Amino acid sequence: MLRLECKYSLCLAADLGWISRVRVNQPAVLRRAEQIQTRRNLSKEWQAAWLLKAVTCIDLTTLSGDDTPSNVQRLCYKAKHPIREDLLKSLDMANKGITTGAVCVYPSRVADAVQTLKAIQCNIPVASVATGFPAGQTPLKIRLQEITMAIEDGATEIDIVINRTLVLKGQWEELYNEIQQCRDACEEVHMKTILGTGELGSLTNVYKASLVAMMAGSDFIKTSTGKEGVNATFPVALVMVRAIRDYYGKTGYKVGFKPAGGIRTAKDALTWLSLIKEELGDSWLKPELFRLGASTLLSDIERQIYHHVTGRYAAAHELPMA
Repeated sequence: MLRLECKYSLCLAADLGWISRVRVNQPAVLRRAEQIQTRRNLSKEWQAAWLLKAVTCIDLTTLSGDDTPSNVQRLCYKAKHPIREDLLKSLDMANKGITTGAVCVYPSRVADAVQTLKAIQCNIPVASVATGFPAGQTPLKIRLQEITMAIEDGATEIDIVINRTLVLKGQWEELYNEIQQCRDACEEVHMKTILGTGELGSLTNVYKASLVAMMAGSDFIKTSTGKEGVNATFPVALVMVRAIRDYYGKTGYKVGFKPAGGIRTAKDALTWLSLIKEELGDSWLKPELFRLGASTLLSDIERQIYHHVTGRYAAAHELPMA
């Protein structure tokens, strides 16, 4: 397969033959997804360990119309101290540097996040959604400018969103060209490509879009913006991680995976970790290759860890989110 020298990362030529041959066996995908969701529970000690692992993979997110500098600041403090210190001490994890994987905000709030994290001496990435989030329907020139502005303000990760129209019309080469231009605009910054899978029409389209995004130089592929009617689901995730696995088998290049939208409970997090372990292996179970996009998930994880340590559930005021 032809490798291209993209400006800042590995890209492959758009292999339209590979894309055209893709067929997804939907009944088999649904059966496998059901298996993953019916796994038996972990023991308490292992569950606590896996929940802490999940914390380190969370992109702690605020993407609301009423975002302000102050609530971004609170989010950053929580990202640095995601679990109460006394709980970590009880688990002998107080000095392990447990933080979330990143904080994720709109481009206009990037500077607030960067300044806060610098002030509190927390060296975690600032991710910013861009490229006409969440619809991806603004002109490409404007989408590319948005990437540049977020990077200028200090974003070290960019979550781009594709134009789903190109997928629905089967315009794979055009989709490839747009993503590659986003890749070049991101320069050396980490790029996650949001597919908006709930709006792609079929699992076959999800697989094809995943391949195109990886060929065009994406560091991660991501399920959803969290704003669609249907967001991260296990059938979609299976298709995407199988695409990642196939791509790795052909190229030797590891692409990360990020489910986002509707992931709210500790149980959800454990199921997602299980999926990654079984489908991609332990080497993907780290923030460099796996993230969970979530805004409320952390609260339930901390609540479950509190219960593990104390034997009771905390009142809301005992575990403030931020």
